[in-house]
Amino acid sequence: MKNNTTTLHDCTLESIRFGGCGNSEAIAWKLGLDIELRAVAVAMQCGRGVIGSAAKWSREQLLQWVKEKRARGEAVHTVYESCGFGYTLHEQLSAAGANSLVTTPMRLNLERKRKNDRIDARELCVRLSRYLDGQSHELRLIRIPSRCEQQRREPGRQREFWKREVRRLENHGRALRIEHEHETLEAGWAGPRKWKRLAPQCSDFVREQLTPVVAQIRSAKAQLDRLSEQIESLVKKEQIPVGLGALTVSLIEGEVCQWERFAHRKAVGSYTGCCPSEHSSGPIQRFGAIDRHGNKHLRVLLVEAVWRLLRWQPHWHARQKYLLKLRHGSKKKIAVALARQLAIDLWRWRTGRASAQELGWNLPTLPLPEQPKPALVFTKPHQPRQSVPQGGTLLDAAADPKGSSLRMGAFHPQALPQVQAQHHGRRSPLTTARIGAGDREKPPHINGKPPIAEQTDPWEKPQKQK
Repeated sequence: MKNNTTTLHDCTLESIRFGGCGNSEAIAWKLGLDIELRAVAVAMQCGRGVIGSAAKWSREQLLQWVKEKRARGEAVHTVYESCGFGYTLHEQLSAAGANSLVTTPMRLNLERKRKNDRIDARELCVRLSRYLDGQSHELRLIRIPSRCEQQRREPGRQREFWKREVRRLENHGRALRIEHEHETLEAGWAGPRKWKRLAPQCSDFVREQLTPVVAQIRSAKAQLDRLSEQIESLVKKEQIPVGLGALTVSLIEGEVCQWERFAHRKAVGSYTGCCPSEHSSGPIQRFGAIDRHGNKHLRVLLVEAVWRLLRWQPHWHARQKYLLKLRHGSKKKIAVALARQLAIDLWRWRTGRASAQELGWNLPTLPLPEQPKPALVFTKPHQPRQSVPQGGTLLDAAADPKGSSLRMGAFHPQALPQVQAQHHGRRSPLTTARIGAGDREKPPHINGKPPIAEQTDPWEKPQKQK
């Protein structure tokens, strides 16, 4: 029966079977690989022949062998398990002309309690042969990220490394003081202010040992801050929902690589590893803890983001759904369930299937653009004013009706005769205040009474006398 299932490597099963040339009579070689740093265990099968015992080849020998077979027009299919060696060998095999597949690590032999490189290579070759015959469940292929996607994801991984390094150094210094002085160090003890206060409390020996540790912690934190700024700058121009944060969104997208590669919401939830395990039989259905078959870095980021969204996004539709359980149930289990839902919501948001408002997320309000101030329009010809000489009184300013600037409540020049007549030719208490000197010195008291500015406010409650 023909199987037209499309794999995650952008090629159909038929193209894998016949090497992409469409010739069913072409010879096909199937290689199971178990890679090391310097050598590769290779178990091969030609067509439907017998799988021989595995042999150890160098990487150069393997690539040269693949090039020779491809030069003869023969198809070569390889498979190996993903590991810490990355995808360099996959890229080299693909460049040599082989159809390279990478599968997730798995327990290859379920019966025998024996495991070595040659046995694993042979079992991989057996599974590859069955997979090419149409048994798609024999291998769990993974999507190979591009070189740009790997470089995009690496700053987040480096940031996690430096976080662990800072925590390790702080714990080392704390354990050192506990051992020699039976005293501990508070959180963030290597900071400039805290260390300045804690250093005199330590003995000379402990202080001498902790000084280089403090320098290493500060250097690691500087590197951590630099990476955080670099990661945030990738999504700095976008409008991120409140509580989610630009750093978290950038880290999540670095781990996902491409949201469009998921066809439906179940694929997104499975990638997070937050799906429950199951042990069911017949009518009995039992669910257990999450299976953790996914990206662990992404799972940590999602759980951290959930706790923030529960506080800053009260209208999030997932929060409304689990509101009753959040009040009376296990909050940690519900946070994991919400983490899976958050990944699905991010997929819907990033692929345009739903907007942030439809998901119940509040976006930060953008500041209004500054409006230019309107120009002043004078209906009458404007004559520049002259400032009053500093140190003059209000009556002196009123005495000069031409071009004088009457400030600080000065009287109008036309009101000068009435003011003088009211005080019988004497200057009023207001006129004795120095213009422009109110901030530098207090006006003198007249007749033992404070000036008007220092009198009691009528709306202020009177203070009780002791």
